[in-house]
Amino acid sequence: MLDIAGYELSLEEIDKLDHPLVGGLILFSRNYYDQKQLADLVKHIRMVTRNDVIIATDHEGGRVQRFRQGFSKIPAMGDIAIKSDYYDLKDEDVCQHLGWLMAAELQAFDIDISFAPVLDIHGVSEVIGDRSFHQQPAQIIKLASHFIKGMHQAGMKATGKHFPGHGNVLEDSHIAMPVDKRTRQDIFEHDMAIFAAIHQQGLLDAVMPAHVIYPDVDDLPAGFSSTWIKQILREQLAFDGVVFSDDLSMQGAVQMGDIVQRAELAITAGCDMVLVCNDATGATKVIDGLPSNMPHSLRANSLRKQACLDFKSLQKTDRYLGVQKILDQFHAD
Repeated sequence: MLDIAGYELSLEEIDKLDHPLVGGLILFSRNYYDQKQLADLVKHIRMVTRNDVIIATDHEGGRVQRFRQGFSKIPAMGDIAIKSDYYDLKDEDVCQHLGWLMAAELQAFDIDISFAPVLDIHGVSEVIGDRSFHQQPAQIIKLASHFIKGMHQAGMKATGKHFPGHGNVLEDSHIAMPVDKRTRQDIFEHDMAIFAAIHQQGLLDAVMPAHVIYPDVDDLPAGFSSTWIKQILREQLAFDGVVFSDDLSMQGAVQMGDIVQRAELAITAGCDMVLVCNDATGATKVIDGLPSNMPHSLRANSLRKQACLDFKSLQKTDRYLGVQKILDQFHAD
């Protein structure tokens, strides 16, 4: 999965998207000007790519929401329980409505998935912070489960991140190499238990491992570790969904070698699709440098969106209007 530079596709980007190893495209804020531009961009992407290419974005809510003007302002997940209590609303109902709203608005523009929800604990990590639903695993399981149910009602698959948990390390893996020195038991009983519980409900469609080292389990970051992906996630938890790498351009990944070596290691460890973002040269190196016999997974094909309403029709539905009233309360202050 790669990205693009601006509001329109360049000829070079069209050529890259046609490469047989490219299975996805992720959109960022720099790719959004207004709704018409986004609709035109996605239509063009669909015209020049195979029908199995996934279009994704990070549209969690709060400070991580790629499209803003014209889209609903999704609150940070960490605010939902607090504000629901303040306005005497059931937080699990609010989560379900917001999961539906986030997914329905994106799918109205033919975007397949948002990499959401964050299943990390709200612990010491500032980069996670209020992107997390709560400080307590039981509350995260409850709230995230309902958020995912809402996404599924809209027809969007859910991606839990960052497996097995990024919330209890201070360093930001975008700019550093975080090391979680807790015991295996602590990690399994608290952070990873969230992923396990949600998967046991049949709600987890995809997972994104953290660029974090957990030395009591393995010396490699989780996203490059066959111990974490093949043994623990696939065998122990019996997860058969899609595994995305986190962005291979992040600082938490660079110690694994050059960009092609990182991609090879992540795929060999068990990732179905690797992300190379904010590095056009690196993306070219990866798609040209991976060996022709590199294992190819078809799991990601299951993440394409289902039939959905266009945005104007969506805005007229009773559910959409009802969720807007909830958002009016949330943003009143």
